[in-house]
This record gives sequence, structure tokens and C-alpha cells, in this order.
Amino acid sequence: MAGAKRKRSAVWGKIRAVRREDIKEWCVRRLPILEWVPVYNWKENLVPDAVSGMMLAIQQVTQGLAFAALSSVHPVFGLYGSFFPVIIYALFGMGRHVATGTFALTSLISANAVERLVPSIGTNFTANNNSGILGLSEFEMQRIGVAAAVSFLGGIIQVVMFMLQLGRATFLLTEPVISAMTTGAATHVVTSQVKYLLGMKMPYVSGPLGFFHIYAYVFENIRSVQLEALLLSLLSIVVLVLVKELNEKFQSNIKIVLPIDLVLIIATSIACCYADMEYIYGLEVVGHIPQGLPPPKLPAMNVLPEVVTEAFGVALVGYVASLALAQSSAKRFKYTVDDNQELLAHGLSNVIPSFFFCIPSAAAMGRTALLYSTGARTQVACLISCALVLVVIYTIGAMLYWLPMCVLASIIVVGLKGMLMQFRDLKKYWNVDKIDWSIWVTTYMFTICFAANVGLLYGVVCTIVIVIFRFPRAKTLNLKNMKEMEYKFKTEDNCESLKQVKIVSVSTPLVFLNARKFYADLMKIIQEDSLSIQACEDVNKCEQNILLCSFSNGSCHGESVQPCQSERRILILDCSGLNFFDYTGVSMLLQIYMDCKKRHIEVLLACCKASLIKAMQYGGNLESENPVFFESISSAVDASQIHRKHSKFSEQCEV
Repeated sequence: MAGAKRKRSAVWGKIRAVRREDIKEWCVRRLPILEWVPVYNWKENLVPDAVSGMMLAIQQVTQGLAFAALSSVHPVFGLYGSFFPVIIYALFGMGRHVATGTFALTSLISANAVERLVPSIGTNFTANNNSGILGLSEFEMQRIGVAAAVSFLGGIIQVVMFMLQLGRATFLLTEPVISAMTTGAATHVVTSQVKYLLGMKMPYVSGPLGFFHIYAYVFENIRSVQLEALLLSLLSIVVLVLVKELNEKFQSNIKIVLPIDLVLIIATSIACCYADMEYIYGLEVVGHIPQGLPPPKLPAMNVLPEVVTEAFGVALVGYVASLALAQSSAKRFKYTVDDNQELLAHGLSNVIPSFFFCIPSAAAMGRTALLYSTGARTQVACLISCALVLVVIYTIGAMLYWLPMCVLASIIVVGLKGMLMQFRDLKKYWNVDKIDWSIWVTTYMFTICFAANVGLLYGVVCTIVIVIFRFPRAKTLNLKNMKEMEYKFKTEDNCESLKQVKIVSVSTPLVFLNARKFYADLMKIIQEDSLSIQACEDVNKCEQNILLCSFSNGSCHGESVQPCQSERRILILDCSGLNFFDYTGVSMLLQIYMDCKKRHIEVLLACCKASLIKAMQYGGNLESENPVFFESISSAVDASQIHRKHSKFSEQCEV
């Protein structure tokens, strides 16, 4: 009893020790909107956010209708999926330029559960017997019940991953794996739209090798292709591609791009209505779109055990694709994103909207690219798009009755252009690291032969296994011990001039496992050196030695130099111990080079292998008037001194 009382008193002591500032800090960390809204610059940011929000709303509506059909549910539920998840992510997400909502890959995964548990009795969305909520049939409500259950369970899985701090494990998701998985999933989505593009009546096909069964069925029943639907699909794709290419080409000259998706939807709906194409030509149309928001309802809990596989697929694929976009926008616009907080944001964006008949959500590449191109500043653009989507739900949605399904399929296919263009990545992977190239190809094949989640799992496992087998091949495996080197010079002049040189020895392989740590530690050294520059303003004489620092497994030790502020700073990377690398490692070296250049630090690479030089020259544009690669540290140091003397001579000539 005494022990229990002591434990209770200790717990109450910890609770009383919590300060108000701690609670406020926790709230800001878990609700990022509380951090940026108070400092939002209404004068500078509202106009670009409003313009971006209007353009985003158009894309949200068109993609919402299309991806709902892809998920095998009524298109109106895509409008709900373009409203509720966006609000939740704006509250909890850290990506300022991430546009969440309906997503092709998660829609395709949830469609597997929908078609398996509620088989199709006819894919005509115009059936309206008013036997369920929102004036929709009971069959359609059963289907959205399954899709909402997938969204609910997938969100729960993401929230559990957040609680277990699994966001930190994202370093296992390398760029080649993500690229191959998303490209393969995009190929699946295009294949699933073939029946709408051709106007064919086709049974739903899924499972292993389902990709090939679909095309086999198409060729076996090629005579059942509906010519009117095929011509309208081809015309829509040509118009969409042509106008989007023109928008990109003249983007710098025009402030607002032509919303061709919206124009195409309006034009084809009017044409289909007045030409009565549904009955004369048998074109499949969207049908009745209910007005208003639905009342909240608990998802179908009885089907949760049967949708576990799809829920895991939605949780993993949706998070991986969304996190890649969030990290890309953070890198582009110079802010940080917490991988674990993104798990919570996307988890809640799936759990809460599932009570309002929403399909699984995630961030989409096309919408995020739209925010880039239209100059969005914050998530205010997404909130403005929500307001406009709400207007569509309450007023304009009913006018979309005559929208042909083949046009929606065309919008889906063209919208996946960015993902499909990732095939071009194969060339750079081949030139940088052929093992990464092989991982890309095999991950893509696993994805199209099985499913996106299977391809993702294979890519991660394959990457880990290859790294495990490659590490023992390295010549230097000393990950803890640090080796200090000293470079001696004969003349006093050299010693005085070399006080600005910093040498870092990379003695471990540079791959995705340690690339981030290497970058962080190297930037820490540079920042400490910058602080020492400010502190040396009152110092009359600098020390007469050069700091030589070695890097081992992301750890750097050594003293900080206090160089004079007027001297040029040089960083020499000794790459003699860099026995192998991958694409992520090369990208990190290039990023270090560009970041140091912005800090007016010249980076020289010594003792580089020919493969590393070739990979870096191919992977980025090393803009420098002087050589970057040297055979040895001594040649790099000598070259830096020659350049220094030349710079001083030029300054004297100018004087």
C-alpha cells in the first residue's frame, strides 16, 4: 500500500510540475496552425493564396469526382473527400504547400475492398431509387460504407504509427523505391480506366497479375469498344495535354492559367445533355449528384476485419507519397517538416472524414505542383479551396448529371502525367548507381504484378538487404574511432594563409542510411566556424595551424578555428575512405556543395574515385571557375593557395 501511495504521489507530482508554457508548447507542436496563423501576413500573402485557392478548388472538384469513380463509389463522395480532409490537414499538417484530398493510389487500393465486399450489379451511377441517405440507393451506400471503413482503419493505423514514433523510420524509403512504387501504381490507375476510355462493359479484375488480365480481356473483346466513347476520350486527352503544356510554357507570362479541366467538364456536360448522348449513344454519365453535406455516421465497423489488407496499403502508400511531397516543398521553400507529425495529420485526415462518407485521402502531386506554380504561400490557399468546394456541393453539383464517365477517366489519366514521367529517372539511376536502377525496375515490376503496398514492401526489404551486403565490401569499416590528420607546411606565409582551410575526412560509405546525419554534422561544423568568425573581430592574430577533422559514421570531433572574417574559407572533403555510395549519398554531396556556395565557402573534393566524379558531374551542375576534384589533399591545398594569391593580386591591381 505504501508503495502504491508513493507511485500515486509521484504521478501527481509530475502532473503539478507541468507548466502552462509546456502545455502551450505541446499544443503548438501538435497544431502547427497555431504557429503560423498569428504571424500570417494578410497584406502580402492573402492575394496569392486566394488565387491559388480558386485554381486548387477547380482541380479538387474534378479530381474528387474522378477519384471517387476510381474508388468504385458514387462521384459525390469525392466532393466530400475534397472538403473534410483538407480542413483537418490544414490544422495538423506542417506542409505549407501540400494539397491533400482524394488520391488516385489510395482510391485504387480501396476499390479492391469495395468490389470484393460489395460486387457490382451494374456500374450506372444514374440509378436513383431514394432508398438510402442523400437520395442514393442502398447499394451505393453499402459501397461507400466499405470505402469509409478502409479510410477509418487506415487512419487508425497511421495514428498508431505516430504514437510509436515510426515516422523516424522513413529513411528506409529511398527515392528510387518511392519513384518506382508511385510510377507502378500510376500504371495500375491508367489500366483501371481503360474500360471507361473505351466504353466497354468489363468485370472488375484484381489480384496478382490482374494488370495483365485486364489487357487480355480488352483484346479478346475488342469489338465491343464503343466508338463514341473512344473518340470523346481521345479528344479530351488531346485537349487536356495540349492546353496544360501551353499553360506550363507561358506560365511566366500569364498570372492565371486556363482551368481546362473545368472548361472540359462544362463543355462535355452541355454537349451530352443537348445531344442526349446517354440514350442515343449509350454513353455512361455521372448521374444524380445530391446537394448538401451528409450527417455524420459511424463507418461500417463489421467490415473492419475484412479490409485490414487494404487499410495497411492506404496507410503506407498514402503516407509515403504525401511525405515525399511535404519534404520536397519544405526543401524548396526553406522550412522544416516533422515526419512523425505528418503521420498524425494524415491519420486524422482519414479517421475524422470517414464519419462523413469520405474515401481515403492523401496529398497529390498534381495539386501540390499547382500550388507551386500559382504562388501559394500557406495552407490558407487550401482553406479557400474548401470554401469554394462547399459552394459546389450546395449549388453547382446537381448540374454535373450529364458529365460523361469517359471524360472523367481522361482527366485521371492526364492528371497522372507527372507520376508516369518518372520513367525518365531510370537514366539518372543508371548513370549514378546501377544497383539503384535495378531496385527501381524490380520494384516497379512487383508493383504492377501485385499491388502498390507489395511493391513498396519489396523495395524497402531489397534496399536493406543490398546495403547489408554492400557494407562488408567497404575497405574502411571503422565507424566509431576517429583518425586525426595533420598537414605541415614549411614557410610561415603558408601557415598564415592556410588558417581558413578546414579538412573533413569521409571514412565511411555514404548511402541513404547515414546521408542525413553526415549532412547535419557537417553543417554543424560550418555553423560553429561561422560563430567563431564573429567572435574573432577583436583578435589581432589567428592561430598558426590548420584544423584537420575526420568524419566517421556521422560524428565529427575537433577544435573550432577562429579565422579572420576577411579571409576566404575553404572546405576540403577527403573522399579516400568513401568506398561506395548511392543516389541519396551523391545528392547529399551536391546539396552540401550548393549550400556551402551560398555561405561563400569553397568546397574541394580530394582523393575521389572516378565513379564518384562521374556521378557528381552527371547528377548536378557544379558551377565553379576553379577545379573541384583533386587527386590528393596536398594538391587541393596547394590549389587553394594559388587561387588565394591570384585573388590578392587581382585585388591589388583593382586598387
